[in-house]
Amino acid sequence: MTAGLMLGALLLDLCLGDPRGWPHPVIWIGRLISRLEAWLRDELKHLQAAGVVLVLLVLAISGFAALFALELAASLGGWLAGLVTLWVGWNCLALRSLHRESALVIEALERGDLNDARQALSMIVGRETAQLNDEGVLKACLETVAENASDGVVAPLFYLALGGPILGLLYKAVNTLDSMVGYKNDKYREFGWAAARLDDLLNFIPSRLTGLLMVAAAFPLGLDGGGAYRVMLRDAAKHASPNAGWPEAAAAGALGVQLGGRADYFGQRFDKATIGDADEKLTVKHYHQMIRLLYASSLLAAAIGVLLLGVFQ
Repeated sequence: MTAGLMLGALLLDLCLGDPRGWPHPVIWIGRLISRLEAWLRDELKHLQAAGVVLVLLVLAISGFAALFALELAASLGGWLAGLVTLWVGWNCLALRSLHRESALVIEALERGDLNDARQALSMIVGRETAQLNDEGVLKACLETVAENASDGVVAPLFYLALGGPILGLLYKAVNTLDSMVGYKNDKYREFGWAAARLDDLLNFIPSRLTGLLMVAAAFPLGLDGGGAYRVMLRDAAKHASPNAGWPEAAAAGALGVQLGGRADYFGQRFDKATIGDADEKLTVKHYHQMIRLLYASSLLAAAIGVLLLGVFQ
């Protein structure tokens, strides 16, 4: 992955997002996971072992498919290999789609349609949304934007810079595994254990980097950069996830709001720890600030990646 190709992938994501109906490797990986899950549950009765096999098979098939595509493209011409690299890099990023899907939630809130807001939110979060009030919907939306700033933008950029399109795609495969089977409910607690732990490992550095980038981006945006740093150090470890708390806490501190608290997942109620201080009552204004923080921290991450690739190429 060259600096130019990374920049091109980001520009494609910013301009086009994920066009519906276009071929997308993450969709193919998702279908692969679904088929392998059904097969492994039938073949292996030890669920943890089946989950480990699932992870190994998905990574092997995804990695070899990416390698084959790149080698085939290279044999036909260097320019074609560059296009494949660009396409994979573009499809690893989700900045534009994160903004677009979260904006649907806020647009429904702004026109006073809570049911539509809940429905739009249910498409981007794992929690139950049917009983959420306006503030609950807004809080959940902010949390998922903050968390996915790492999963959908900074982490893919990190792995694309570190290992090119193959490592970037392998990261997306692990992230997709976690989003599909990495739940702590009766169905997936054992089967999804390996996927969840590997996702935790791969996001360890990017999540903390995302938090620091949000701190840095908060200052020029006129947000509370000092508060972002203070709350991040104080509250990140309160989150049930070893990684999600870092960008969420940095965002909460930058915006001067409180996130976390009670939430329902798969029929079970969880009293999550609160993150941040309720200096301000949550309003739609904070969502728009969060989006500016998302773009600023993402562009800062891309600039660092492009600079490092340019230096070490």
